[in-house]
Amino acid sequence: MRIRLLTLPIVGLLSATQSPAAAPETSLRPQPRPAAAMIETVVPVRAAQPVPVRSLRPVLRPADLQSDAQMVRVSTANASFDRWVASFRGRALAQGISPRVFDAAFRGVSYNSEVVHKDRNQAEFKRQIWDYLDSAASPDRVRNGQAALRRHARALAAIERTYGVEKEVVTAVWGLETAYGERRGTLPLIESVATLAYDGRRGAFFEKQLIAALQIIQAGDVDPRDMKGSWAGAMGHTQFIPTSYLAYAVDFTGDGKRDIWSDDPTDALASTAAYLKRFGWTKGQPWGVEVRLPRGFNAATAKRDNRKMPSQWAAQGVVGIDGRPVPDYGRAAILLPAGTQGAAFMIFDNFRVIERYNNADAYVIGVGHLSDRIKGGPEIQASWPRGYAPLSFDERKEMQRRLKAKGFALEKIDGIIGPNTTNAIRAYQQSVGMAPDGFPSQDVLKRLRGG
Repeated sequence: MRIRLLTLPIVGLLSATQSPAAAPETSLRPQPRPAAAMIETVVPVRAAQPVPVRSLRPVLRPADLQSDAQMVRVSTANASFDRWVASFRGRALAQGISPRVFDAAFRGVSYNSEVVHKDRNQAEFKRQIWDYLDSAASPDRVRNGQAALRRHARALAAIERTYGVEKEVVTAVWGLETAYGERRGTLPLIESVATLAYDGRRGAFFEKQLIAALQIIQAGDVDPRDMKGSWAGAMGHTQFIPTSYLAYAVDFTGDGKRDIWSDDPTDALASTAAYLKRFGWTKGQPWGVEVRLPRGFNAATAKRDNRKMPSQWAAQGVVGIDGRPVPDYGRAAILLPAGTQGAAFMIFDNFRVIERYNNADAYVIGVGHLSDRIKGGPEIQASWPRGYAPLSFDERKEMQRRLKAKGFALEKIDGIIGPNTTNAIRAYQQSVGMAPDGFPSQDVLKRLRGG
């Protein structure tokens, strides 16, 4: 049995009293991709000026013990932090931040030791994909999503007309990020980000976010007192960090502000649609379709770069879960998120667009499947191999070390099963006569240990 593990760092926390069905499982925590690029904004009612940013993606967060809203604000006197703020003030002013804006934004800001504690104690997020999807498209989340869609039907319809992104997809992103606006984060953003910039573990990244946050305030989009978010600096209904806000946020209501913080989610939802449109969303094309594989299907053909028209896949026996050929929406690959023992999906270009938020298959499937359910579609029909014992973090690192020692290409030993590790596993499996599905199973590790 070969299973893809869902293993990403925790970046947010939820209430101990919150049920898994109601909990938002992910948050837009964009992280820089390797190559920087100049990304121009979509031209909406009012868009941000184009700024040089890296393409940004978030990471998943699990249900945990405490939400950002409940997190204790432990602001303490710290002379070294105060000296850092004084030094940073000069750098901020040199980048165009006015003294008045800086001083107003930092009024009352202190070093927050709890933010640093959260940052340094992000437990590993290790969860099977079926458990994640149980929550991502739970009955409660589907019902709440349908209610949210009805409640904001006019705005979402206008957003869909403007950007060509289906309203159910935008609603699904909103649902996974903040439970339809219920958990947007309540911590003072400037204090959180300044603390992380001073702390230094990712100082350059957070200083960049801090400058961007000050630019947002200076533009008049939000008062410093209302600029709140998570401990990691994510803001609003769809959890943009400051640099992604500058690049993609739009003023869809036309009130002169790109307001992603207020109870009215319109600007935040439009900003999410603008983001998806910017990266090539195709209206009318599904993210993916659950399919039925023929007996004896070669798992080695289920890889992202093996893309064919659905009619070509149908000629090989790959059909929709209803037994009929999938319409030719465009070229598609076959994805086996739990190996040959679980559900199979035919994924299209829109899968890659959602992936701009997060390159974890579970997140993309979660958004896509939730959007389908909100629209009235069925649950995933295939069974999952529940009860499977996953590799631990140390075992995944061991697997990577052993693969690298055998000459298979791996960039780093980090315990994260990404595309490079998957390709290395597949190549190893082929070399020893195992089914080359690329999944990090106990069987593969046992075989590696045996030489």
